[in-house]
Amino acid sequence: MVLLPIDYANDFKNLLNIKAEKAMKTIQIHEKDNVLVALTDIQKGEVIDHQGTKIETKQHIPSKHKLTIHDIKAGGLVIMYGVVVGKTQTFLEKGSLITTSNIIHETSGFGKRNKQLQWKVPDIEKFRNRTFKGYHRADGQVGTANYWLVIPLVFCENRNVEVIRQAFEEELGFGKSNPYKNMVHQMKELYLQGDLGAIDSLHMDQIASSLENRLFNNIDGIKFLTHQGGCGGTRQDSESLCALFAGYIHNPNVAGATVLSLGCQNAQFEILQEKLKILTTENAKPIIFLEQQKEGTESHMLSQAIKKTFLAMADTNKIERKSSPLEKLTIGLECGGSDGFSGISANPAVGHVSDMIVTLGGKTMLSEFPELCGVEQELINRCVEDQTADKFAHLMQSYANAALSVGSGFDMNPSPGNIKDGLITDAIKSAGAAKKGGTSPITDVLDYTEYATKPGLNLLCTPGNDVESTTAMAGSGANIILFTTGLGTPTGNPIAPVIKISTNTALAKKMPDIIDVDTGGIITGEKTIENCGEEILEYIIQVASGEIKTKADRLRQDDFIPWKRGVSL
Repeated sequence: MVLLPIDYANDFKNLLNIKAEKAMKTIQIHEKDNVLVALTDIQKGEVIDHQGTKIETKQHIPSKHKLTIHDIKAGGLVIMYGVVVGKTQTFLEKGSLITTSNIIHETSGFGKRNKQLQWKVPDIEKFRNRTFKGYHRADGQVGTANYWLVIPLVFCENRNVEVIRQAFEEELGFGKSNPYKNMVHQMKELYLQGDLGAIDSLHMDQIASSLENRLFNNIDGIKFLTHQGGCGGTRQDSESLCALFAGYIHNPNVAGATVLSLGCQNAQFEILQEKLKILTTENAKPIIFLEQQKEGTESHMLSQAIKKTFLAMADTNKIERKSSPLEKLTIGLECGGSDGFSGISANPAVGHVSDMIVTLGGKTMLSEFPELCGVEQELINRCVEDQTADKFAHLMQSYANAALSVGSGFDMNPSPGNIKDGLITDAIKSAGAAKKGGTSPITDVLDYTEYATKPGLNLLCTPGNDVESTTAMAGSGANIILFTTGLGTPTGNPIAPVIKISTNTALAKKMPDIIDVDTGGIITGEKTIENCGEEILEYIIQVASGEIKTKADRLRQDDFIPWKRGVSL
């Protein structure tokens, strides 16, 4: 493998040039790149002027895809974002389209940390004295929301959790009627009237859905973390599950929890308590614990759970939002349904937000380790300590080896949707995904379920799976999650508000029910990365203060999937 020098600062400088050249059809992200990104569809035979060099396209180049700047021999390296992202399978003429048939995944190697770390601190004057209205916890953390949790330690209790959900949500005003159920009711009425032709004219926006009418105005909801674990499986998986639950209870967006146990499973309440003690020893939050095999009848346990939970929530309702500095924010950085624009619009805009939050004294969290493949050296060089850099390298190598041991690999990460929209190799996807972490120093590296405690950018070991990753970030302390998407991903989290950010305006217009912020103006030249970053931070402050509900919250996208790292026994 060839090791290339990396300078991500140039990427941001080149991306800023889009605004100055609105007529651009392509962009070279880094000066070392030997491919261009198509900002719009380019026809076969069209001539592109790149820095005085004429490039005639050999095929139709779809928007978001890449074409070669010059000839590349068979076996040659493809460079994008200044790093190796692939190796050619055949000779590629200047102006050729990059496809899965002519290049394969390839990355440069990584080694020890280069201690000469340089970082240009962003301008934060607009936000230096800004605050948000959050829920202050006894341990000093500040929540952007106030939730009560109901947690089953084992999947056997999922049914009981569902009974509690049905008992609480509508009566407390946290639920709303199913508009699709109302739609079926109207279709039923039309059928009985013999008017089947009217069914096609029904529109969802004409179908009523009841709005929330909360009993407890200072509680944002009661959330239910059902899952399929806790019983059979390795002891390590059960401990990991308990550690994840401990992180959720400790998260500043949570006031307390009701925990249901069967009694005979691997995931015991004592393990959960031990994991909580690691996170905090004082000012513990209230936890209601009920074990079915001790309580007796199901009805007795459920009535006890419901009564105790109601009284605890009534007490929780006494907490009110108060002013807090932005340094109390812990922002998760996620991408899903990525496209060829992710790495040049939404992700770098989120990276600018990350740099601003870090400068303000807050914490940010970059996860999805399979999507950091190929940019390891750049991240290693940004670590503030050798020990942190070594931990990251070890986690990346261990994860890669584990994937290979089951006949897979990071090179298999891009989905069909990713590939269709220009992310041909995992390295291309990873180089763009890493932009969410901005350019700031990395203060800590966390394994799965470890809690973020150090201000600055943290790297968190998670899968690339969207829900497993967002689930993990909330368990590690994220009180808001930024989620970029180019294709549209309907994902949320039970306790951490998820802000969806589109890479392109076409998506924002097509799926306005899931997109909160559009960064497509970066592609058209109407906005800069800084413009969009500041717009996102303004939106964060409103969400953190309870002034705006994210689209994911409105749609009740409470996705929760623990990462099962072991095997079933």
